[in-house]
Amino acid sequence: MYPDTDTNKPATPETGLCPDGCGTLPECAPLAVPYVPFQQTGPKRYNQAEALSNGTLFPGLNLPFHLKKDAPNAVTGPLGELQALEFVLLELGLYLDTHQADSEAFALYQQYAALEKAGREKYEAAHGPVIKTSVANQKDFSVWIKNPWPWDYMEGGSK
Repeated sequence: MYPDTDTNKPATPETGLCPDGCGTLPECAPLAVPYVPFQQTGPKRYNQAEALSNGTLFPGLNLPFHLKKDAPNAVTGPLGELQALEFVLLELGLYLDTHQADSEAFALYQQYAALEKAGREKYEAAHGPVIKTSVANQKDFSVWIKNPWPWDYMEGGSK
């Protein structure tokens, strides 16, 4: 909490407001984790399933504050595999935003983009469109809203 701006009185433990400490961090100030790791060019990478489970492609950025116990089971089935590929593409794209000269990472990005495209086409051929723009080549837009949706599928077939 901050000083009372109406009366300009400093906060005290009695008022529940946090005093201004003239540049030092008061005891009652909220804390944050302002650490941002610096990535070197050519960092180690997880495979796509591990990346999705850990929430990052790069082990050096893996700060496991909120990992779920069942995270290793996040990638299951064709939709999970597609999501893992898309996650890796997103992570590599963010990395390349700050490391444009890393030609190895860009080549990997191109490989994963081809894998994701093929995986999405295979998934959509079996289960229908994943994103709206996938229906642009269809005869009408109703393909997008036809059931079943991805979450309507059950193990061994549809609902």
